[in-house]
Amino acid sequence: MENDLPTHEVQSCRKLDFEDVDLQEINDNALPLCITDGNQGNQIFLPLAIPDDLIPKLDMEFDTEVAAKNFYQKYAKASGFGTRLSKGHKDKNSDLMLDRVFCCSREGKKPKDKRNMIVKCPRPETRCDCSARMKISCRKGGKYRVVQFVAEHNHELSTPSKTHLFRSHRHLTMAHEAEIDMARSCGITPKQSIELMSKQVGGRENLGFIRDDLKNYLRSKRSIPMMQGDTGGVLEYLQGMQLEDPNFFYAIQVDEDDLITNIFWADAKMRTDFAHFGDVVCFDTTYRKHKDGRPIALFVGVNHHKQTTVFGAALLYDETILTFEWLFDTFAKAMMEKIPRTILTDQDGRMATALASQWPTTYHRLCIWHIYQNAATHLADVFKDFQNFAADFSHCIYDYENEDDFFEGWSEMLKTYGLEDNKWLKKMFDIKEKWALVYGRETFCADMTTTQRSESMNSVIKKYVSYKHGLLEFFEHFQRLLDDRRYDESVADFKGNQSTPAMTFPCRILQHAASVYTHEVYEKFKEELCKGIDCKWEVDGELGNQMIYRVTPHGKTSHHLVTYDSSTNSICCSCKKFEFAGFLCSHALKILMTLNIVTIPDAYILKRWTKAAKTGNVHVSSESSPEMGLKAKLSFRYKELSYLYMQLMTKASECDEAYQIAKDGFWKMSEQMDACCQGKKKMKEVRIEENCSAYQDVDTNPSEVAYNKIKGIKVKEKVTYKSSKRPRSALEMTTKKRKYKVKEKSSSKKLQEFGNNVVHSSMDSATIQGFVRELPPQQAQELGNNDDSDQQVAKHE
Repeated sequence: MENDLPTHEVQSCRKLDFEDVDLQEINDNALPLCITDGNQGNQIFLPLAIPDDLIPKLDMEFDTEVAAKNFYQKYAKASGFGTRLSKGHKDKNSDLMLDRVFCCSREGKKPKDKRNMIVKCPRPETRCDCSARMKISCRKGGKYRVVQFVAEHNHELSTPSKTHLFRSHRHLTMAHEAEIDMARSCGITPKQSIELMSKQVGGRENLGFIRDDLKNYLRSKRSIPMMQGDTGGVLEYLQGMQLEDPNFFYAIQVDEDDLITNIFWADAKMRTDFAHFGDVVCFDTTYRKHKDGRPIALFVGVNHHKQTTVFGAALLYDETILTFEWLFDTFAKAMMEKIPRTILTDQDGRMATALASQWPTTYHRLCIWHIYQNAATHLADVFKDFQNFAADFSHCIYDYENEDDFFEGWSEMLKTYGLEDNKWLKKMFDIKEKWALVYGRETFCADMTTTQRSESMNSVIKKYVSYKHGLLEFFEHFQRLLDDRRYDESVADFKGNQSTPAMTFPCRILQHAASVYTHEVYEKFKEELCKGIDCKWEVDGELGNQMIYRVTPHGKTSHHLVTYDSSTNSICCSCKKFEFAGFLCSHALKILMTLNIVTIPDAYILKRWTKAAKTGNVHVSSESSPEMGLKAKLSFRYKELSYLYMQLMTKASECDEAYQIAKDGFWKMSEQMDACCQGKKKMKEVRIEENCSAYQDVDTNPSEVAYNKIKGIKVKEKVTYKSSKRPRSALEMTTKKRKYKVKEKSSSKKLQEFGNNVVHSSMDSATIQGFVRELPPQQAQELGNNDDSDQQVAKHE
């Protein structure tokens, strides 16, 4: 039969070449050598062939016990078993270890545990009375000598590829701990950390520890702040930040029981950014990120790159008027009593009351997005019945340029839709100065009409902070968010300084804008310039040196009045774009191009939008004590000198002459520093005596005295928020209810068809069950409670 096979099929069989097999792979997966004891019939396991220099031998000597232990560890790892310390004897007159036994990890037998009756999942048995061991002794000399060595095991040994799993061969070094801490501070999970470190060393068997060791290390790290408590950990973190940064500001409010309720903090970068871009601030407390339901209050703004920047942050206990008053007052203290020109918030009455009392000169505007949310709640029927109401309501918010036109448009809207007696619209009209753009066009708002930047910042927080995090973890991960935002700003600064925006068409005024503005603001300016090209203009009048132009945008019937004064080279538009946003509008740019003005007048280049926005000296003083400032200086000096002297020691150790020069120079500098410090110390003692005689009853550091009275952090009695999701707005809730009603109607229709089909037996059992699963929970429950339907289904089945 075999001879009848076709020739080509025989030739297609591949010849196995055993010479190409990887011998190292076979050795890694091979089983240890097993022999049988001829006398007792027991199996004896011997290690595989290992280098001769790793095998212990009688009379082998070691300088220390640790050296002997490390040698036996290497032998055990190469052989495939774990080790542990066994019995040993010490000298009575000293702590010198006279002899020590290193044995297999499976030596002996597990003693009987009295807890066996209550332990649900007992650990697997590992002891099997293995006799493999190595004994060392120093009784007959100064060095440790191997006096006993047993290589045979009574259990199966592990292959070299799995030896790293033994507990004795797993160790976390300082380098491992530093790398794990660094990964944890970056928000990398333990699983991702161990995968990365395994790739670096060529596999998990070469790592030196397993995932359980990493988790245990992180658990022990977390236990340290737990021993301190949330209060001690947070205070230590804040004080540590102040040591590193003397301009770091933090404030804590306590209640009558000396429990911490509110915490506010701002570092030097936040305070400096507020000095440059703090003219407009968005404030919001929408998101709850802490597990106790504490709201995170953020003071945010926009920098010269149109990026969101944080001016300050607070972790609040509640949202009462007193809390907001304390927060606004503390923020002003942190910013050297400087307050913003404009602040945008949501429609919160307690927040408005606190702002009116603490910052009366700040222009308070309401977020337009929240206005629409509240309108969707109070005017839901109007939005549903009239499609044009949304457009008319939007006209009242955005489009009118003078107060009379706004009054006329508002009255016409109320009359058209029969809303003269609507209570919510009456309340909104009473505070029209806070939301209608006609009242805020001449107030600088950095081109912002909503708290969207604060909202978006809150949505970014959940990428860094989880509601499961404790207070200390919250502060650490929040700092990561700040670092990432500031790095983005550095990248934008680099691009702005090292590149120029591409010119879509060569234009002198665009070239001037590109040389002055940042890339992001330049794009906004270019957009306005392109709009101005299509605008129509005509002369409306003349008044002395002033020419008045009527500019009509493309596709619109409404016009804007632009006034140009040739004597002062000033221009003004009725839309107040420059006053509101900080750069010229398309209507004014149209007139400038018509008058052959090819550069932007200096009066209309706002510094906060330019590349040089952060130039100039900004003084930010610290509220910390002089002692804190001294500690920060000492820390900085120590780090700098350590770096310098490390370089010096490296050079000095290269040759004998350099070593002697460094040594002589050290003693000479030491004598000079001792003399200098001695003189400074005497002068300081004289000043202290003078101060003590003049001021006898003054506390040296009253802040420390106050903080020592703190008992803990006040815990909220009722946790309202179980997750980090943003509370749903009224508009979202209305949309959801509308969708649910539509689904309920369709389900009711399907339910009626279902009943008819069941009665006429036109549906099988599987179809009935699938239909019930698709119903809303309430209707499915009603169907389940319906006795007639149950009887029909049972009858059909």
